[in-house]
Amino acid sequence: MVISTDLAIEAVGLTKAFGGFRAVDGIDLVVPAGSVYAVLGPNGAGKTTTVRMLATLLRPDAGGARVFGFDVVGEATAVRSLIGVTGQYASVDEDLTATENLVVFAKLLGHSRTRAKVRAEDLLHEFGLEGAADRPLKNFSGGMRRRLDLAASLISRPPLLFLDEPTTGLDPRTRAQMWHTVRDLVAGGSTVLLTTQYLEEADQLADRIAVIDHGRLVADGTADDLKAAVGGSTLLLVPADPSHAAAAAAIVAGFVDGDIVVSGPAGQIEAPIADLEMLPELLFVLRGAGIDVEEISVQKPSLDEVFFSITGQPMKPQPVSDEPDVAQHEDAA
Repeated sequence: MVISTDLAIEAVGLTKAFGGFRAVDGIDLVVPAGSVYAVLGPNGAGKTTTVRMLATLLRPDAGGARVFGFDVVGEATAVRSLIGVTGQYASVDEDLTATENLVVFAKLLGHSRTRAKVRAEDLLHEFGLEGAADRPLKNFSGGMRRRLDLAASLISRPPLLFLDEPTTGLDPRTRAQMWHTVRDLVAGGSTVLLTTQYLEEADQLADRIAVIDHGRLVADGTADDLKAAVGGSTLLLVPADPSHAAAAAAIVAGFVDGDIVVSGPAGQIEAPIADLEMLPELLFVLRGAGIDVEEISVQKPSLDEVFFSITGQPMKPQPVSDEPDVAQHEDAA
């Protein structure tokens, strides 16, 4: 099998409807190999349906997609050999122990029994589950089950890994551990596409971010690109002597375009800033005027602000499925 190495995913006009509801409406995606690509969107935006089509679990109604050059419909078997998928709900067997679950998955993927047991032990250690290796899953907490499901998806270290809401329900420590695992995978050459409702997760991990709303791609770019599209950065400056605030604000005004706000007893100055390279010169001029600076920083718009600007609603992580009604349609299809 010859694998195209430039693009992990290329989708054009990807569309899927359930009855009269169009869950995905003509989405285009380009995901470079060896990167982390995050897909953001509110509940019901179409994130999960998009992943299911890319992972060959749903057939598109229109448009198409390729994974490492292989068509997700016409060459689905080849695509499946190159991907791993972790959905929003655990796909493990609650009547088996953690070790037994991983051994079963490993053997299904072609590992010998000996190799399967070794791989299971490695993954249980990696996800901090070695102490519960022989416990039946019905005695696991929700977070432990989620970690086991994630471990199962990493048995074969696939070239492309789909993580659908990978850290939902995980505690902060385990979430950080998962982030570390994702970074290690990409450092080893894998590509990761993740859907998430945690904006910090996208900001921390993603090389590029897509925002989906009502089944359409409404924004795509790096985190910095998306933040810049919402608005420029803000300069925050606090003079060492509050009585110098007015004079400092007058100097700052010569370096920026836009309104300047002086507030608080410390005389904090806020001003829009487009060119960060002017900061050394600004500090030089302030020092020449006898104005010492207690604090200076530059704040970019947050991804929360980006998301609200693009979709008109705040991003709020939900404990439920991305598209619950759609899932019912899919089960009936």
